[in-house]
Amino acid sequence: MDDLTAAILHALADESGADGMSLPRLGKRLGQGASVLLRHLALMGDAPVGGVAGPGWVRVVRDGDRWVVHLTGAGRQESVANGASFRQALSASAVRPPSPSA
Repeated sequence: MDDLTAAILHALADESGADGMSLPRLGKRLGQGASVLLRHLALMGDAPVGGVAGPGWVRVVRDGDRWVVHLTGAGRQESVANGASFRQALSASAVRPPSPSA
């Protein structure tokens, strides 16, 4: 599992409730833009890619004018099974916002 996948699952398991987490909030937490996250979330959902169904860990829905990411039961199980990976992913520089240039 790559660092961004682990960080997304951990963030959703840690902070989202039944209402999910807005895409901008998830992006701010992980230091990633919405387009990067949407591409990654598409692979984490259950939609088939290349004829193979995804793992079904997340569900992205549009609620009025905002996008909301929900962790599924399968995603919650994955987050519990890989807890150490998630903690490492959050400490990895790949999922932190870049530091301001001096």
